[in-house]
Amino acid sequence: MLRALRHRDFRLLWTGQAISLAGDGIYLVAIAWLVYDISNKPGALAIVGFAWTLPQVVGLLLAGVLSDRFERRRLLILADLIRFAAIGTIAALAYADVAELWHLTVLVVFYGLGQALFQPAFTAIVPEIIPREELLQANAMRELLEPLGMRFLGPALGGALIAAFGVGTAFLIDALTFLASALAVIGIERRPPLRSAPGSMWRDLGEGFAYVRAHAWLWGTLAGAALFLLFTFGPFEVLLPYIIRNELGGGAATFGTVLAAGGAGSFFGAVVVGRVGLPRRHVTFMWAAWCVGDVLFIALAFADTAWVMCLVSFLSFALGTAALVVWNTLMNTLVPSELLGRVSSLDWFVSIGLTPVSFAITGPVAELIGARETLAVAGALGALTFLFLFIPGVRNPEREPLPS
Repeated sequence: MLRALRHRDFRLLWTGQAISLAGDGIYLVAIAWLVYDISNKPGALAIVGFAWTLPQVVGLLLAGVLSDRFERRRLLILADLIRFAAIGTIAALAYADVAELWHLTVLVVFYGLGQALFQPAFTAIVPEIIPREELLQANAMRELLEPLGMRFLGPALGGALIAAFGVGTAFLIDALTFLASALAVIGIERRPPLRSAPGSMWRDLGEGFAYVRAHAWLWGTLAGAALFLLFTFGPFEVLLPYIIRNELGGGAATFGTVLAAGGAGSFFGAVVVGRVGLPRRHVTFMWAAWCVGDVLFIALAFADTAWVMCLVSFLSFALGTAALVVWNTLMNTLVPSELLGRVSSLDWFVSIGLTPVSFAITGPVAELIGARETLAVAGALGALTFLFLFIPGVRNPEREPLPS
């Protein structure tokens, strides 16, 4: 699996993303703790989460068109610098002890825009710098980044930094990771965009829509993922730290440890798929892994000790990441390179399109039926998206060998 790192440009891209995702993991702990320090109500973090995810959704389609029109390397650098500025400002406010909810709400908008610009360009640049026959290994290495950085090292480091030095230091380190990522990407060889001819951006976007609409494995999976994340994303991000803080009596370090356990599970899932290869029925496996992992949210909701939460988190994220390795490999091998930026942006746009709504409804529902009950209902509803697997054409990619 490590052979993908023989390629210098992928090694630089992977290293920069590994560092910045560790910063994202710090952010997950730090933003929750800072918001709950300001207002210890699930609705407060839901507001910030809404402000963070909405610009991601709004900006993704434009970002996809840009990633097919302009040099993807430059877009990655710009995205890193935007996020560096936004998180660095939060760090300054936290150090000065003047951070208010509206400050965070405004600044995470820019953080979300940076993420929107980054994701399609990152997905589309991988096939440019890795031979097709090594894409599975490259995607497995890519999926190691989130568990190692965002779900393991980052949360653990974030919890430790907050406990030892305060939340301002955690945000400062987070900001510096984006600067380090930008410096790594600067070293990647320049490549001209695959499509440089002038034309309407709306027409470009329409070509991406047409391609997705013509392939059921794409639109069916994206529609299912949109509902999946509507049911689960907000409850997990908002209610897990609330339950740990208010019902288990844990601190930021405990929250970081539970996320880190999920990161360890994701690492395990990515390594297994990277070593074993794609299952023969890879689309079926992908959906089954996602939905079984989501059922485990029910156990997470009613866990009464941190170690049980860690175990459930490990299993859930192992399954989810194994599914993502399969999905990214399908995207990289089946979607034409000249369309990959736009199709990737549609992937992100549709799949996370309802996450702002997920954040918006989490607070009111939790206040109505309780935090644990809301998380359990989220797990049950998310598992129902397995029915999308039975849409005609969704399993077509597993009926013939993937192109080599």
